[in-house]
Order: sequence, then C-alpha cells, then structure tokens
Amino acid sequence: MSVPIEGWDFSFNRGRTEDQPLPWSYQDLARPLVARARRVLDIDTGGGEILGSLRPPTGSVAVEPHAPNVPVAAARLGPLGVRVIERPSERLPVADGEFDLVLNRHGHLDSAEIHRAMTPGGLLLTQQVAAQNDLEFNDALGIPPAFDPTAPISLSRLEEELQRAGLVIIEAREASIRTRYLDVGAVIYQLRIVSWQAPGFDPIRHRSELRRIHDHIVRTGGFDVHSRRFLVQARK
Repeated sequence: MSVPIEGWDFSFNRGRTEDQPLPWSYQDLARPLVARARRVLDIDTGGGEILGSLRPPTGSVAVEPHAPNVPVAAARLGPLGVRVIERPSERLPVADGEFDLVLNRHGHLDSAEIHRAMTPGGLLLTQQVAAQNDLEFNDALGIPPAFDPTAPISLSRLEEELQRAGLVIIEAREASIRTRYLDVGAVIYQLRIVSWQAPGFDPIRHRSELRRIHDHIVRTGGFDVHSRRFLVQARK
C-alpha cells in the first residue's frame, strides 16, 4: 500500500506475476511505424512509458486524461521533443489532419475523433482491452464488476466502429491471456493502479477476502485472472 503510483508503471509487480504472452508484440509492431512517421499522436499515454521507448519524431503529441500523469509523461517525453497535453474530455485536444500515425494502447478509442486527427493515408495502431476482464478479482472480493460502456465488447464490433468512421481495416486480431499473481501484495498493487477493476476495493475492508486469495496462492502457487485483447491496424 505504501508503494507510490506514478504513471502507467507496473514495475513493482515484475517477478511477482507471470504473464501469458500475447501472440503479438504491440511495441514490435509500433516501432517500424514510428520510425517511418513524420508526426505521431499517442492517445492516453499514461506516464509516456511506451511512447518514450519507441523514440517518436520531434513534434509528436501525447494526450493523457489523468491529470497526475501529465507531468510524469511530460518529464519523460519532453526531452524527446514530444508535447504532452491533458485530455479533459473525449474530444482529442488536437487540430484536424495533423498526424500520419495514431497510437492507442489500452486508451479510450473514439473512432470519429481519431479519423479527424489523421492525415489522409494515415495509420492507426491500437491494442484494446475488452469491456470486462479479470473478473476473478471481482468474484474473489465480492465486488460487482464495473462495465465501461466505451470499451469494445468484441473484435467485430470494434472493426465496425472504425469502419463507420471511415477507416479501412488492415489487420484485426484477438487473444485471450492469463495472468498469474504470485503473492497477495501484487494483487493489491494491481487493484490500486487499475482502480476501476473493483470499485470500492479497500485492503482493510476486504481483509478476509484477501486472506482467502493469499491462502489460495499458498495452496496452488498462484491466483489466475483472464482477459481479452484486441489488436487493429487501420488506414484513413
């Protein structure tokens, strides 16, 4: 509970979880696209961790809705020549037709806004989290799952939404993955940083439920949760 939450940083859980790998690498797919781009827009950049690792061209822009993350991202991305802008609403705070590459990893996806921000022929690469995931957390804690009405329900619905906005699908893939938590501290940290997973979670109030998770980990070697990911590349 004392570990600070900063940006979109899960490094505290490194070695405390085992992640089943996706059949693709978002960063490996994004890297050559960024290398060829003139100007990149990164939507919901968190602390700028992923975009910073891709070395975007000077003049690129990252937007972030969570105000405390904005100075974190600016400190990381500013030296690379990337401007970081807070996104206070669903509208992207950028002008029309500015970007030949839009990246969106686990961020809010408004197809019409993305289309507006792109140059003709521009590319979108997005990895999205399905509307409901990791429900084993909710079952174990007795907390009803939150439902994000803006998150994609299925890959086909996501494709349809992008196509209605005027984008042409180049590639669309989906995968189900498992994450195994090796200690209850990793569970608590995850639920702090992804606070919308279990609304109202409190380690003191849910102490008995956490004890049962801990006992399960001791008995079986881990606590497993499952989620779905969608990957889409599209062109304007």
